[in-house]
Amino acid sequence: MTLHYYTLPTGNWNGSKGSATAFNEQEYFKTMKNCLHMEELVQKHSAIMDKYDKEKRVALVVDEWGIWTDIEPGTNPGFLYQQNSLRDALIAGTTLNIFNNHADRVKMANLAQTVNVLQSIVLTKGKEMLLTPTYHVFDLFMGHMDAKLIPMSFTTPDYVSGGEKIPAINASASLDSNGKMHITLVNIDAAKDITLNVSLKGKNYKTVNGRILTSKSFTDINTFENKNKVVPAAFNGAKIENEALNIKLPRLSVVSITLG
Repeated sequence: MTLHYYTLPTGNWNGSKGSATAFNEQEYFKTMKNCLHMEELVQKHSAIMDKYDKEKRVALVVDEWGIWTDIEPGTNPGFLYQQNSLRDALIAGTTLNIFNNHADRVKMANLAQTVNVLQSIVLTKGKEMLLTPTYHVFDLFMGHMDAKLIPMSFTTPDYVSGGEKIPAINASASLDSNGKMHITLVNIDAAKDITLNVSLKGKNYKTVNGRILTSKSFTDINTFENKNKVVPAAFNGAKIENEALNIKLPRLSVVSITLG
């Protein structure tokens, strides 16, 4: 069963969908709220499928997803070329966490396009190419491949803007065949770092390694003049203390943590 859903910054299919690079916090907030609608869609589709397919023989496949903005000025309207910002990376991380947490029903999910179009992982210009922030999110999530979902339960503060609120943090976790725990977390709050405390009681993890994708502004992009403005770096904000994992999650960040 196939589900398609695109995140539109303005929510408007008939007029401007919004710029890929020029937007304020109000539009950023609305975009992330629209992105989080994927959780409701997957939940409700799964509930209906569970009613008629209790054995989960039929998979839910989300084979079109991501942000859809107005095309870049001066490009062919039919090619749907759009830039890719830190906002897109936060959308990618949030959406992949949703898919991970519904792995019992969502058996496949993919970007419909990967080069130059919509939520692309690569942009090209002539013979040149660059890796987008979305590419780097996929790289951070690789630890989940072929691993087993580990349900997470946590309380998240709200990200509040203009009298509306949405969850500031989303996450997913998995256990690989070597016994390592992989946790991916996203903090979509534009202003606040958030501290998490994850119980590891009964788990014998001794080491923690992390990587982070973030930047100063949600409008930051990689360009052919600066291909490495938004790239992963080592993350040192996670520590194991007293059978708990303490994480200081910076604003506007996607973080991948491996426990061993």
